[in-house]
Amino acid sequence: MADVEISEREEQLPVSTIGELIKIAEEKEGIVSLGPGEPDFGSPKNIIDFACRKLKEGFTHYSPPGGRSELKEAVAKKLRRDNKIRVSPDQVIITCGSTEAILLNLICTIDPGEGVLIPDPGFLAYKPAVEILNGMPLCIPHQEKDGFQFKIEEAESAIVPEKTKVMIINTPSNPTGVVFKKKTLEEIADFACEYDLCVISDEAYEKLIYDGEKHVSIGSLNGMEERVLTLQSFSKTYAMPGFRVGYAAGPEEAINAMKKVHIYSSICAPTVSQLAALEALGGSQACVKKMVKEYDRRRKLIIKRLNEIPGFSCVKPKGAFYAFPNIERFGMKSLKFSRWLIEKAGVATVPGTEFGRRGEGHIRCSYATSYEKIGIALDRIEKTTKKLKLGR
Repeated sequence: MADVEISEREEQLPVSTIGELIKIAEEKEGIVSLGPGEPDFGSPKNIIDFACRKLKEGFTHYSPPGGRSELKEAVAKKLRRDNKIRVSPDQVIITCGSTEAILLNLICTIDPGEGVLIPDPGFLAYKPAVEILNGMPLCIPHQEKDGFQFKIEEAESAIVPEKTKVMIINTPSNPTGVVFKKKTLEEIADFACEYDLCVISDEAYEKLIYDGEKHVSIGSLNGMEERVLTLQSFSKTYAMPGFRVGYAAGPEEAINAMKKVHIYSSICAPTVSQLAALEALGGSQACVKKMVKEYDRRRKLIIKRLNEIPGFSCVKPKGAFYAFPNIERFGMKSLKFSRWLIEKAGVATVPGTEFGRRGEGHIRCSYATSYEKIGIALDRIEKTTKKLKLGR
């Protein structure tokens, strides 16, 4: 039997170190993990009960490729109410999580050789999604000295005029926790209009906001309705990552193109997951407030403790559930430091380089784990790093 020959396209994709670190953490007893990129809470009971009831009622078949009509109506209503984005149900597509929506968006908006502006550091799926389509990733540095905020001059330096078609933004951000203010989004909107860019706005963490910050959707700004594709998810807000359901909303022409591709990729998001999402939007939102309150309590602990441990410095995140501390004074690269923490401290983290070149010198610490485990992890880190000689 002949060997399967793997494509050059696949071989060019980066190998994620997260899988390697997770394997080490699973094999080594007593590891406390600050690595998770998903809520540690279970899905709310009303959502689980509703999904179970619908399964028993026989909702085990395909749904329409673009999504169930009742869910699209609920999403459009939510976007108008919460995000001030004026869309109809026909301008919504239900996807297998917002990560699938990223790839569908890019398939429909770029051709080989065309550029996509992406944040660096940024969500680890952005760059590979561009590369697998033979696009050109153009990284916009988000620098620690600027609080990881977007800077228009960095975008100006990164863009390749005439070649760049799309810009991806992410607020609140994974991994930095930064939240873009309305003024920043207005600058991005002006920039997008100047260079005639489509904007993919990844808003998976939109409800996880702290310190009185407000989430603003760029799709709500004047003149951006026909230029922005808004991506949101049920995974983070409602602790539903295993349901694999999210959505995109934007210009009807773009959504119809995504539906066309969606038929050939996954046909539809799971029917029971769509029904669970409908219950999430229509049911009590008390669960969301409760989770955000607990995340905030953990956030305050992890930032306080990290900044108290010699060698660490950490910008205070305003959203999501990640801290992104600087570890340069320990004199190790991010990957080496993450491996060292697992081996010596029994604590799992994610190296900053998973999120781009600008992530070097940082690690991502998730506070989507219990308050008690965060305390244990930081105690271990403090005790173990005392043995290291610090640089300036």
